[in-house]
Order: sequence, then C-alpha cells, then structure tokens
Amino acid sequence: MGIFKWIGGALGFMFAPPLGIFLGYFLGSIIDGIIDGSESSSYQSEDYAQSSDTGSRYDTGRRNSFLFSLLVLASYVIRADGKVMHSEMEYVRRFLRVNFGESSVEQGNQIILRLLEEQKKSPYLFQQRIRQVCQQIAGALNYSERLQLLNFLVDLAKSDGTVPQSELNALYEIAQNMGLSRSDVDMMVNLERGSSSEGTLEEAYKVLGVSPTATDDEVKKAYRKLALEHHPDRVSALGDDVRKAAEKKFQEINAAKEKIWKSRGL
Repeated sequence: MGIFKWIGGALGFMFAPPLGIFLGYFLGSIIDGIIDGSESSSYQSEDYAQSSDTGSRYDTGRRNSFLFSLLVLASYVIRADGKVMHSEMEYVRRFLRVNFGESSVEQGNQIILRLLEEQKKSPYLFQQRIRQVCQQIAGALNYSERLQLLNFLVDLAKSDGTVPQSELNALYEIAQNMGLSRSDVDMMVNLERGSSSEGTLEEAYKVLGVSPTATDDEVKKAYRKLALEHHPDRVSALGDDVRKAAEKKFQEINAAKEKIWKSRGL
C-alpha cells in the first residue's frame, strides 16, 4: 500500500465513513498509481521511486500530505460562497494536471465534486471535519509549508477575479485552525496588486502587514519577518513545483518592499 493510501485513508476518515474512507483511499490509489507508473508526472524521480533513504521518504510524505490537504481544503473554499465557479474548478484541474499528470484530472475532479456534494448536504458537519483536517495539517507541516498551502487556497479564491466575504471568512477560518493568522490571509489577498506597478502604495503596505505611518525600523522588521517565513528554501521538501510557486510569491513580496523603500528614500 503506497503512502498516499495511508494519508488519504487517515484524512478521509474525518469525512463520515464509509464515504470518507472511500474518498481518501480512492484519491490515494490514483496518486500512488501515478507515482509508481507515470513518467509524465512532474515530480517523479529516481529518488522517490527507488531510494530507500529515510530523508527522501520523509520528504515524499510531507509533499503528499501537502498535496492531499490542498485538495480537501479547496473543496471548502470553492463552496464557501454557495456557488461552484468554473474558474475555480479549472484552477483545481490545472493543479492536478501540473502535480499529478493528465491521467489524474478526471478522477480528482470526481473527488472534488463528491466533497462539494457532501458539504452541500451537511454544511455544519463538513465544517467541523474541515477544522479537524486543519488541526492535523498544523501538526504535519511546518509554518512555511502551511503558509504556502494557504497561498494556493488564496489563489484559488482569487481565480474568478473576486474574493467575496464568504470565501474570505473561509480562508480566515482555515488559517486560524492551521495555526496561522488573519494577517497572513490579508497579505496574500493583496500580494499580486501590492507588488505590481498598477497597485497602490497602500496595497504594498498591506503586503508587509504594516501601516503607512509605521517607522522605517518597523517596516524593515516586518519585511525581514516575511522574508524569513516565505523563503522558498523552507518549502523545498515539497517538490520543485511548490518551490517555484514560493519563489514567485517571494519575488512579489520583494517587489512590494521595493515600492515602499522607494517611497521612503531607503
């Protein structure tokens, strides 16, 4: 039994059995098959397929936990506003295609749809189980990995062009239960515009999480904290594709910082 079957079954158990165990095991079977047999998978390597090194297997486990967690939490964010948007589903399909290969898209799509249906039938119960999943994630992934997971979820919420309050509340809830903060969500929501030339200086300050009236020392301290927490090296165990996403986010943080530095003559 591959590692994803174990992870899928354990997390799936949080969704009322027997459906939950089936969903978790089904997802595990899909991904294990891809890991074992697909050369097109973006993260397959000899290290993962053949190495008996403990560190390699540990990194694979962390990556699998990250990827599965994202898929489960994505269903919660998508349904938060009561609608299932095509753009959001396409974001998930693109995520599956990039990380697991083309063969995973249809099966993964079916699992998302079943999770969405389960949430529709019992929203309160689903919310309680999402909370349990988040708490398990908090114990399985380090702080920077949880930040990157949150970043993917924020990008999912933004994929249809807006982030309604209902989705924002869902992101706040997920962040809190994973041991993160509302300010982490706000930073990521404002990240793209705050770092762009079209974005305002106020949006750049929101990226750093400080007021425009903050002192130079306070602004520098806020940037150093962000740079440390979001450095791509801190998520390297999750695979090259996740690290590349972290690098993009890191560049945007630096672009927002440069906008503020220029305005202050630093």
